[in-house]
Amino acid sequence: MSNYSRRDFLLTTGSCAAHLALAGSVIPAALRARWSWSPLGTTVAREPFGSLERIADGVWALVSNPLGGDRTTISNGGLIAGRNAVLAIEGFNTPQGAEWLATKARELTGRWPTHVALTHYHADHANGVAGYLASNQHPELRATQRTRELVVQRNKPEDPARVAALEHVTLITPDAPTTLDLGGRVVRVVPRRGHTESDVSLELDDPSIVFCGDLFWNAMFPNYVDAMPTQLAQSVRALRRDRDTLYVPGHGALGKQAEYDRYTAMLEEVERAARAAHTKGTSAADAAAAFTLPESLGSWTLFSKAFYNRAFEAWYKELA
Repeated sequence: MSNYSRRDFLLTTGSCAAHLALAGSVIPAALRARWSWSPLGTTVAREPFGSLERIADGVWALVSNPLGGDRTTISNGGLIAGRNAVLAIEGFNTPQGAEWLATKARELTGRWPTHVALTHYHADHANGVAGYLASNQHPELRATQRTRELVVQRNKPEDPARVAALEHVTLITPDAPTTLDLGGRVVRVVPRRGHTESDVSLELDDPSIVFCGDLFWNAMFPNYVDAMPTQLAQSVRALRRDRDTLYVPGHGALGKQAEYDRYTAMLEEVERAARAAHTKGTSAADAAAAFTLPESLGSWTLFSKAFYNRAFEAWYKELA
């Protein structure tokens, strides 16, 4: 597990990062290769940990590929640029990941990010946020109160730099969307719930692009460790648009309507199975052990059947 210390593992075991970090050493090479499918955008930079794709004028998506062994970023993220400002999305797993994206922002737009937004508190999306503070730059950081609280709580006192990076945060209101005007480009910042108790999506209308955070996983079975399944389903439905849209998932390749709808169908299949098993009195563990996704839903990366167990446990907690 190169570049991944025992302390980092302990800090991330409650989030998305841990299973991705561990999976890199056990997933077959052919399956790891599926993580980075043919890009939907134009690749402008490539590193062992991922690729930066230009998906529209002034919009780039970072598609991470942690299964190759480099966990600099782990999650996806991106950049949105206007005339006057540049928004970076996600803090990633390490400060090196955030600093790399910020450096690319300066190369591509002439600006270091002026704003940073975190979609939720899991370590692979938030722990590297201090990297944006390099070179005496101090972008405005936006996150929910819960995200700020939990990142600080989970890193104190082990990593003072992570805590200091979150000292000054513009809080995202939990009950209504807000907008961020970058100059000729307006980003809608939408508070949601489901993958965690405090999620955020970053959305553009023209072109139609949605940075989903971990509310959407493309062709990968999601981590339900902090999930609230009913609210997850509601948020996923609410994110779906009725026009041609590019969806940037928290993990996996970029997707359009077909990929997004397949993900929705997969979540519905998990719900159906969990409700049926709960009604029969089957334990969550036994139900998860017997569960398989139907072939009609195509191939899904599943790192361990333990993830099925987490999904059924989350549903049973709600159904109880």
